[in-house]
Amino acid sequence: MQSRVSLKTSGGSMSKLSCFKFLAIAAVLATAPAAFAQATAPAATPAPAAPAGDRSTAYYHYALAHVYEDMAVGYGMPEYGTQAIEEYKLALQADPTSNQLNTGLADMYFRLGRIRDSVMEAQELVKRDPNNLEARKLLGRIYLRSLSDAQEGSPSDQMLKQAIEQYEKIIELEPNDVEDHLLLGRLYSLDHDQAKAKAQFEAAHKLEPSSEDAVLNLARVYSEDGQVKEAIQTLLAMPEEDRTAKSEIALGGIYEQQHEEANAIAAYRRAVALDPDNLDTERSLADALLANNQLADAQKVYQDIVTTDPQDAMAYIRISEIQRNQGKYDDALATLNKAKSLVHDSVQVSYNEALIYDSLSRFDEAAVILQKLIADATHPGSPYTTAEKNNLSLFIDRLANVYREQNKTAEAVATYRQMIDLGPDNAVRAYQFIVDTYHDARDSNKALDAAKEGAGKYPLNVDLKLLLASQLADNNQADAGLKLAKDQMHGGSTDLPALIYLAQMYTRLHRYQDASDALDSAEKLATKSEDKLNIYFQRGANYDRQKNDSAAEAQFRKVLAIDPNYAVALNYLGYMFADRGVKLDESVTLLKKAIELDPQNGSYLDSLGWAYFKQGQYQMAEENLQKAILRLPADPSLHDHLGQIYEKTGRLRQAAAQWDVAIKEYHESNPADYEPSDLAHAEKHLESARLRLAKGDSASDTSSKQ
Repeated sequence: MQSRVSLKTSGGSMSKLSCFKFLAIAAVLATAPAAFAQATAPAATPAPAAPAGDRSTAYYHYALAHVYEDMAVGYGMPEYGTQAIEEYKLALQADPTSNQLNTGLADMYFRLGRIRDSVMEAQELVKRDPNNLEARKLLGRIYLRSLSDAQEGSPSDQMLKQAIEQYEKIIELEPNDVEDHLLLGRLYSLDHDQAKAKAQFEAAHKLEPSSEDAVLNLARVYSEDGQVKEAIQTLLAMPEEDRTAKSEIALGGIYEQQHEEANAIAAYRRAVALDPDNLDTERSLADALLANNQLADAQKVYQDIVTTDPQDAMAYIRISEIQRNQGKYDDALATLNKAKSLVHDSVQVSYNEALIYDSLSRFDEAAVILQKLIADATHPGSPYTTAEKNNLSLFIDRLANVYREQNKTAEAVATYRQMIDLGPDNAVRAYQFIVDTYHDARDSNKALDAAKEGAGKYPLNVDLKLLLASQLADNNQADAGLKLAKDQMHGGSTDLPALIYLAQMYTRLHRYQDASDALDSAEKLATKSEDKLNIYFQRGANYDRQKNDSAAEAQFRKVLAIDPNYAVALNYLGYMFADRGVKLDESVTLLKKAIELDPQNGSYLDSLGWAYFKQGQYQMAEENLQKAILRLPADPSLHDHLGQIYEKTGRLRQAAAQWDVAIKEYHESNPADYEPSDLAHAEKHLESARLRLAKGDSASDTSSKQ
C-alpha cells in the first residue's frame, strides 16, 4: 500500500483513505449502516450474525474480514487481525461449506502466526476435499515456513516429510507449475534424495528451459551426484548473453572442482563483468587466480577489494600470502599487520604470521605461535568437529615441519604423535609423517618400527600396510616388503594403491622393468586425474633412473600439460635439464615456478641453485644452496653442489669441507636414496681437492680474499 497520512482514533492509528474505503464497503452492503456512522476506526465488536445459510450475509462478513485483514497486515495492527478472524467465523456460520471462506480463515491464522490453528483448518479442508489445491498450498507454505524457522542445518524430519507429501500432491493437481517442481526438488535435496530432486529439477527445466533457478538447481544436483560433465553442459546450454553473474559463479565453482582453473577464472571474470559491484564475485575470482598461481593478477584483484572495502581482513591476509610466496617477507608482515588491526585473535592471521617467520628462518618465533594455536585448538575432553580436526592437524603438521627444518627429530616426532588421537585418517597421516621424519634423519630402524606400530594399530588399513612394505624393502627385507605389498591386491580397482607402491619399491631396488610393468597395470585402473598424474610422474622418475632422458622428459611434460602447477614435476624436469646442462633458461623458469608454489622446499631451492650454477651465475647459485642446506642439512647432494660452487669461485678449502660432509651423509643414507655414482663423484672431488691443497694450489688461498 502507498504511504498515507495517519489519523488517531479510538481504535488506533488508521489512514483517511482506509477509513473511506471501509465506509464505502459498508455503505454498499447496506446491511448494518449503524455500524459505520462515524468516520473513525471500526467498532471493536463484530457485526451481529445473520441467519445461517444466508449467502449475502456470508459475503458481507467476508468483505469485512478483508477490510480488517488489510488493516492488520498493511498497517501492522494485530488487533484487527483478530477482528478479521471473527468476521471469517461469522461468514462461515452463514455458509459453512465454502472452501473459499475456510481457506481464507486458515490463511489468516497463518498470517497472524497462529500456526496450529492454521494447520488444523487446512487439514480439515484437505480431509473434506483431498483435491483442494489452495488448502494444500497453504499447508505446504506452513511446513516450509516451519522448516525455515527451524535451527539451521537440522530441519525437523517430520516437518520435512509433511512438506514433501503436500508438494507431491500439489504436483499431481498442478503438474505444469515450474515453481512447484523447484520447491519439491529443493525439499527432496534437503531429504538427501538426489534422484527424486534431479527428476523435479529436470521437469522444471523441461517446462521452462530459460529458468535460471531450474538450470542452477539441476547443475548443482548433477555436480553433487558426480555428473560433473552434465552439470557443466547444463550451464553452458544457456546462451552466454542470457547468463547472469549467479550462473557464471556456479559454472566457475564447478570448473574449480574439476581443477580446470583456466575455465574457472574465465567464468569468474564474466561474472565480475556482469556484476562489477559484487565483492563476493571478485573474491571468487581472486581466490581462483591465487589457486592457479597467477600471483600478480590475484594481488591486483585483492587490492581492488581492499580499496572498495578497507575492512576486508581476509583480502589483506591473501595479499600477505602472495607477498610471502614472492619472497617479499617485510611487505608480507606489514600487510598482515593491517589484517591484525581489523580482527583480533584471528587464527588465520596467526598461522600466516608463523609461515612468514618460518620463511625468514625465525624458527623459534614460528614455533611459539604454532604451539599456541595447537593449545587453543585442543580440547581432549570433548569431541572435535571435522573442521576442528582439520585445523588442528594443519597446525601440528606445520610445527613438526619447523622442527624438522632445525633437524630436531625427537620434537618433530612427538608433535606428529599428537595427530594420532584425532581419528583414523589423521592417525594414518601421522604415521606416514613419522616414518618420513626418521627417514630424513637417516634412522631406518626407527622408521621401520614406526611403520610396524601404525600397521599394528590399524591392521585393516591398506595404506599403512603398504608403508610398512616400503620400509621393509628399504631395510634389506625386499622379499618380505614386496610380498606384503602384493598381499594387498585382490583384483580390481582396489589394487591401484598397491601397484603404485610396488612401482616405487621396484624403482628404488633398481628393478626398472618390474616398475614399468606395475605402472602399466596401474594406469589401466586409474580413473581419477590425480592418480593418472602420479603414474605419469612415477614413470618419468623410473625412466630417469635408467638414464633414458628423452622418455623421462616426455612423461614429465605429459604431467605438466595436464596440470601446469604440478610442483614435483616442475622441479624434477627443471633439475634434469640443469644436471644435463641443457635448456637452462627453461630449467630456471620451471624451478622458479615450483618455488612460487612451495617457497620453503629445500629440494626446489637446491635445484634452482644448481641451474644457476650451470648458467655460471655463482652468487645466485650459492644463495639458493645456502637456503636449501638450512632446511635440508643432512642431504648429501646439497653439500656436493655447494662444494662445486666453492671450487668454481676459488674457495677450495671450503669446497673440500663440503665434499667431506657430503661423503659422510652418503654413507649414513639409505643406498636406495642415491646412485652409487653420486658417492663416487663426491669422493673423486674430495680426493682431487686434497691433492691440490697439498700441492699448495693457489686457488686454495682465494677464500681468504673473499
